[in-house]
Amino acid sequence: MPRVLSGIQPSGQLHLGNYAGAIRQFLDLQHAGNEMFVFVASYHALTSTRDPAALKANIHQIVVDYLAFGLDPAKTAIYVQQDVPEVTELAWLLSCVTPMSWMEKAVSYKDKLAKGISANVGLFTYPILQAADILAVDADVVPVGRDQVQHLELARDMAARFNEEFKAPADKPVFKLPAYRLAAEAAVLPGIDGEKMSKSYGNTIDPFQDEKGLRKRIMAIKSDSKGVNEVKDPDTCNTFQIFRAIAGKDDPRTVALAGRYRDPGAEGFGYGHAKQALFELLLDHFGPARAKRGALMADPGYIAQVLQQGAAAARTKARAVTDRARAAVGL
Repeated sequence: MPRVLSGIQPSGQLHLGNYAGAIRQFLDLQHAGNEMFVFVASYHALTSTRDPAALKANIHQIVVDYLAFGLDPAKTAIYVQQDVPEVTELAWLLSCVTPMSWMEKAVSYKDKLAKGISANVGLFTYPILQAADILAVDADVVPVGRDQVQHLELARDMAARFNEEFKAPADKPVFKLPAYRLAAEAAVLPGIDGEKMSKSYGNTIDPFQDEKGLRKRIMAIKSDSKGVNEVKDPDTCNTFQIFRAIAGKDDPRTVALAGRYRDPGAEGFGYGHAKQALFELLLDHFGPARAKRGALMADPGYIAQVLQQGAAAARTKARAVTDRARAAVGL
């Protein structure tokens, strides 16, 4: 049974980009019976978060959302990064064999610099800590969005470099080289401004937002100036791209909506109609999760129990990997 590992930063409310690029894959892989490890990347959040109370609240919220979306603690180990301290030890060991040039080429680092986001050493070495997260549990597979493929490839490179540097035999490597799993519909989801949906850019859509706020957010999605009677291209429309990512490319609702773009008919079809369709889709698709989330918010004891159970499972794996790495380097 393949072992799967992934995580999300607690840098704000989970959004549709997180769901389409990662969480839906978690659910599919859990349903398929894989051995699952899903964590909250709390240390990663420190590259930009400076509000301790907000960080603590965000960590709790992401765990609640994981469970509301459908992750089952009986099938998936859910934990917080700082509760598995072996990860930071492995990050140091990996950093000692990782060339600086690899970090300088990391897309996420260059992208944030280009957006004017202040860089620190944590941001620069982010892929090393991410590699440690993955390698710590001997992950076979890491589900990722397209924008994270490079980081997974870097994790493989670091693992291979470490194994080579410390003469680990091919049949007994210190680190297992993980594969990545890209969602079938893994195009980067646009935010309301048309850029990649990201908490860093403030352009996200929260599927748990109250109905009035959710509708207002959807109506703010950027579109061109074509009128209701003009033919439109759904593939270049931000609203349609989001709709397709949630409903699925072959869903009858997606096919019908695409047809309205291409043939508005006598009654016309504008972007406002498309946004209303997206609003209704989100209420329908996330209805059960929205209801479950309310009950989870009222039960902090259960959340603590889930995290304790998940951390114990992750530490069992991470301790064995760390012992191998220590022995390899002579510690």
